[in-house]
Amino acid sequence: QVQLVESGGGLVQAGGSLRLSCAASGRTFSIYFMSWFRQAPGKEREFVAAIRWSGDSPYYADSVKGRFTLSRDNPKNTVYLQMNNLKPEDTAVYYCAADLQNCFSSGCYAQRHRYDYWGQGTQVTVSS
Repeated sequence: QVQLVESGGGLVQAGGSLRLSCAASGRTFSIYFMSWFRQAPGKEREFVAAIRWSGDSPYYADSVKGRFTLSRDNPKNTVYLQMNNLKPEDTAVYYCAADLQNCFSSGCYAQRHRYDYWGQGTQVTVSS
């Protein structure tokens, strides 16, 4: 079992910044990918960013590339999503997720069905 707890959401004006945190506990040694997804009202949950628990650079959705930065602190079992230059279209509930299976095919980390554990979500609202 892996438990994920997100924090850091809130209301911000367009152009502003927020940092989301996701703290993992439990069988963290089993984690291969830690990722963020988001879901806006009336839309499907979509991939935002992913990072291998050990090694490699993060992966990003095209919509956030250059604005969002995903990092990890392994001793704290925590990943951080720094979101800069936020836009109204970034408004969504953001979910942290953990994948306990490794994969190497292109874009496999973006497939939400792969993820075994999810956090409760944190609301991000960007006003225009």
